[in-house]
Amino acid sequence: MSIATSTRHHGVAWRDVAVLRALRTPKGALAGGWIILVVLAAVFAPLLTPYAYDLQSLKEAYQPPSAAHWLGTDEFGRDLLTRLLYGGRTSLSVSGIAIGVSVFVGMVLGAAAGYFGKRFDQMIMVAVDLTWSFPEILVALMLVAIIGPGITGTLVAIGVAYLAQFTRLTRAQIMAIKSETYVEAARSLGASHARVLTGHLLPNALAPVLVSGMLATGDAIILEATLGFFGLGAQPPTPSWGAMMSSGTALLFKAPWIIIFPGLAVAITVVAINIYGDALIRALDIRTRLRAA
Repeated sequence: MSIATSTRHHGVAWRDVAVLRALRTPKGALAGGWIILVVLAAVFAPLLTPYAYDLQSLKEAYQPPSAAHWLGTDEFGRDLLTRLLYGGRTSLSVSGIAIGVSVFVGMVLGAAAGYFGKRFDQMIMVAVDLTWSFPEILVALMLVAIIGPGITGTLVAIGVAYLAQFTRLTRAQIMAIKSETYVEAARSLGASHARVLTGHLLPNALAPVLVSGMLATGDAIILEATLGFFGLGAQPPTPSWGAMMSSGTALLFKAPWIIIFPGLAVAITVVAINIYGDALIRALDIRTRLRAA
């Protein structure tokens, strides 16, 4: 059975229950619960802390975790828990938006390249493969150097760095299913290219690309944290997990909590995304579909 036929028969099922099925395993439930917790904490950060993320109090600098400051304070006396919550807003939103845009653009380019083929396919893939030839961090650093540090530069850098991955995956899926009988039938009935792509091909190539996008979000969080660590991400006083780790590096032995807690937030969140992504892959049975394609 081809991936197109399998996905076509079960399309409604995976959209409706796959995310919940992935939560039924202990690992999937634990990882999914952490992701939900982190997202909710970032969204409702103003309600969870009485402090402002940029409120400085030098007399309270370097305080260890206490009842007043659960995770301690940094070198400027700012509440670390508050900055961690607001930093999650920055890191998660930048990574999620960048990957979302990259998935959308990659699917459009990959679908067009796989469907039309020939010279059009060659032009798109040559352009896309230019980014595929370099590590994501190198592509991101070059783009941030051109655009400039900040959230906008980070968004563009992450989006472009992962664009080739989604374009190539979508192209492979479209090429595998565009000769299926139901696609040929749609063409013979006079369906336009846009109708064939949006109504028949893209829906059947959607599941693997979306799961790949979710897994790439974990990598994007690391990339965003890396850029923030180098001072190329969100600029002060806007907090991000990477920037918080960067400021805590020089204080590792004086106030280790400044770098430990943001580091743990990045590590646990990325691991949770990968674990839940694996559970989602099993729920959607994507590996079997890809082998059958």
